[in-house]
Order: sequence, then C-alpha cells, then structure tokens
Amino acid sequence: MIESQPPVTTALDNPPTAPPRRFSTNVALTLASRLLMLATGLGASIIVARWLGPDGLGILSVLNVTVALAVQLGCAGLPSANTYFISKNPKLIGSAWTNSLIFGVVAGTVLVVVVMILARLAPGVFGGVPMNLVIIAAISIPFQLITLLGLNVFIAMGRIDRLNVMESVAQLLPFFNAIGILVLVKRGLDELVTANTIAAMLISVAIGVMVGQVIRRTSGNALRGDTQLFKDFLRYGAKFHVAVLAGIVILRADLLLVNQSRGPREAGVYAVATQISSLLLLLPAVIGTLLFPRVTSAMDQSGQTTMRTSRVTALVMMFICVAAVPAAFLLPYLYGGEFAGSTWLLLILIPGVYLLGLEAVIVQHFNATGLPKTIPAFWIATVVFNVTLNVLFIPVHGAIAAAVISSLSYALIFCLVTGYFLMKTGNRLSQVLLIRPADVKSIRS
Repeated sequence: MIESQPPVTTALDNPPTAPPRRFSTNVALTLASRLLMLATGLGASIIVARWLGPDGLGILSVLNVTVALAVQLGCAGLPSANTYFISKNPKLIGSAWTNSLIFGVVAGTVLVVVVMILARLAPGVFGGVPMNLVIIAAISIPFQLITLLGLNVFIAMGRIDRLNVMESVAQLLPFFNAIGILVLVKRGLDELVTANTIAAMLISVAIGVMVGQVIRRTSGNALRGDTQLFKDFLRYGAKFHVAVLAGIVILRADLLLVNQSRGPREAGVYAVATQISSLLLLLPAVIGTLLFPRVTSAMDQSGQTTMRTSRVTALVMMFICVAAVPAAFLLPYLYGGEFAGSTWLLLILIPGVYLLGLEAVIVQHFNATGLPKTIPAFWIATVVFNVTLNVLFIPVHGAIAAAVISSLSYALIFCLVTGYFLMKTGNRLSQVLLIRPADVKSIRS
C-alpha cells in the first residue's frame, strides 16, 4: 500500500517456501482479496449508516481509527522487520515469531492501559464516544497487533494465499456482525463493538496457530525468544516506522479532530468520504507493496523499474479518479440523505488521492535502496503541515477543512518524494508520468 502499511520484502516474487509468480499474478490475487475486503467494509458501513445514522457510524469510525492508530504506533516497525529478516533467512522464523508474540502482548497491553487512562482523564479527546465503548474497542489492540505481525510473517514466507485468506476473513466478520446484530437481532452499537472485538481476538488466535503450523512444517524451529535478534529487528524497523506512522496520522487522525470539535454526526459523514478514498488507493497500494521486492532484487539505482510501474499506475489512477467523480453523487442513495455532504468531501479528496497513489509507487525506489533519512523527514514535515492546519481550521470549518487539508497534504508528500526521486536519479517528470507502449508488456514480466 502507501507507506501507512509495512513494506514487503524480497520474498514475494520468488519466496523461499513457495513457487515464483509473475508480478501481474501477485497483483491480481492480492487486488482481488483487497477488493473483497473493501466491498465488505463498505457493506458494513452502509448497514451501520442505515440502522444507526451518522452518529452511530461516526462513533464506530472513531473507535476503529483509535485502535488503528494505537496498533501502528505500537508496532515499532516490527512488521517490516519480520518480512525483511525472515525472507533473507527463514531459519530465524521461530525466534522472530516468539519475539513478535511477546512484544504484541506486552506492547498491546500497555497501549490498552494508555487508551483507558486517556478515556477517563480526557474524555473530550473522544468527543461524544461513550467511555465503555472506547474500553471495549481498546481490548482488541494486543490481538490486532499480533495479527499484523503474523500477516507479515506470511508475506516473508511467501504464503500469500494465507495472507489473503486471513485478511479477507478479518474483514468479513465485522460485515456479518453488522448484519446479524443490527439487521437480524436488532440490537445496537454496544453489541456490535463487542462482537467486533471478539472477532479480532478469534482472528489473532487463528493466525497465531497457523504461523506455528508453518514453522513446524517448514523449519522445525522451536519457539524461543532471541534478545539480540529483537534488537536487530527494532533497529531496522525504526527506519520505516516514522513514515508508516506519519502516513496513518495524515490519512486517518483528522477524523478524530472532526469528531472532537464537531461531533460524531459530522465525523460519520466524513468517514464515508475517507473510506471511499481508501478504495481509490487500493490499486497503487497493492502495486507499491509488490513492487518493493522487484526493485530490491534488481538493485536499480537509476529508477527505471519504478518508473515503468509509475507510468502505468498514473494512467490507471487517472481513469479510476475520473470514474469516481460521478460515483460520488451516488453516496447519499447508498448511505441515506443525511450523508449528502460526503459527496463534496470525496470530490475534494480525489485530486490528492491521485497524487498520493503515485507517491505510493515512486517511494518504493527509496524503500528498496536503503530508505535515506530524507524520506522520513519529508513525512515528518508533512505531518507538521497537516496537523497544524487541522488544529487551526477543523474547529471552525469542520469536515470541509479536513478534506481540503488532507488533499493538500497528499499533494505535498507527492511533490517532496517525486522531486527527490528526480534529483537523485536524474530523470524527468515526463519519464515518471507519461506511459510508453513498451510499459504494459514489461510490467507483466
């Protein structure tokens, strides 16, 4: 995905425990899985919107963003380290997974306590979200952290099938929870949040068992921790963690500010627009994720591999974003008349989404060639820009300000990363954006 997701490593196109697949095949399989995830996610949000209205959807969105921010804050870059070190040396998997489990439980528990204290001492941070719901949702944090770490182990070992299946199941359960609890049983938000937390626990346990089975079948390694290995993982993951955390702050934290200053109703309307923008970013997210190992293995300092991919992405993203303009006017019909404002919020986000999608591909050149400190610095600067403007303008102008500032932030990180890419490689902007006849054939190889 964009950098708000851990980058994958050199194992995907030719993993140590699975037969090689073409780049286009990996893209197609992962894209199909992500489409299913987003379709069920949209379905769940439509059900919540129809049964609980903007307030209910706003509260649920705030809870989801809170948990997501906590998980990304607490992961310390270990998902990236898992994929990198295990794919280079599969013999490390037993110690790496043991370290991951211990870290997930300890760090996740600390984060739960922090969120609970914050909810009690500063309830205004969560706006109109009841404290009991914050606590119920927070309980899922250690489990979701372990899930994230486990999924990256699947990537490292080339088990893309298991990755796609478990990601899809993790998204299907909240969808079925919404149908069962809201539509069939006719209960409320408390029961839905509780059911979603239980689902997160079950997914985490299932992934833990599956990773353990893979370890026993492929390496026979015992599950024992390794302190020195853990330190190595932290040193490597720290380089990526800044960009990962900055990305999710820019993409999602503004929803919390909208909720805090304008209430759950406006946050619910904005949540619809941001969810659709995530759908638009699906293709470049998948391409960027799978491009990382290709650039790494090619040792392409000139950026030719990245540019071939970025040119195709630029064309496809243009079609996607243009098609999204008329589709935006359908949102009130899907979600209800109270969500009419989401149309204009999405239209504001679309230009920035286009540029952010391209950045997600171009930045893989730097991820795969050592990730210079300049890239995290760009993200930090963009976060400062984003948060400063959000704090100043969201209390006055609400979700409209959030959408405008998000789109400007996406454009800023695109300009910074792309400009740095052109400077370092000596290429021209036209070489990054304008497709050539040979590009489609080369990207399929």
